[in-house]
Amino acid sequence: MDRTTALSAITACAMLGFAACASQMPPPPNVPIQTQCVAGAGAWAVGRAPTADVVEQVRIDTRSDSVRVIHPGQAVTMDYRGDRVNIKVNERNAIVGVSCG
Repeated sequence: MDRTTALSAITACAMLGFAACASQMPPPPNVPIQTQCVAGAGAWAVGRAPTADVVEQVRIDTRSDSVRVIHPGQAVTMDYRGDRVNIKVNERNAIVGVSCG
């Protein structure tokens, strides 16, 4: 094997080695998993009472990190959080709406 062929072979092996190393990199540490609320997935709860089981199932179904049940006249913060589901209830304590925020 002549010098040019040997150098080409070494270069190719080195490049393949670097490519293999690059594909083996671990994911960055402590990267939070982001969730995004999907309100439509909780529509089934409209008309039901906001029991602990129903509220938790709405949270799970909407892929939300947090949930808040909002009663008529209750003061709530206006900050928008894409990972939170809001469950609005009426004066009879029946769920009337499910929204994100």
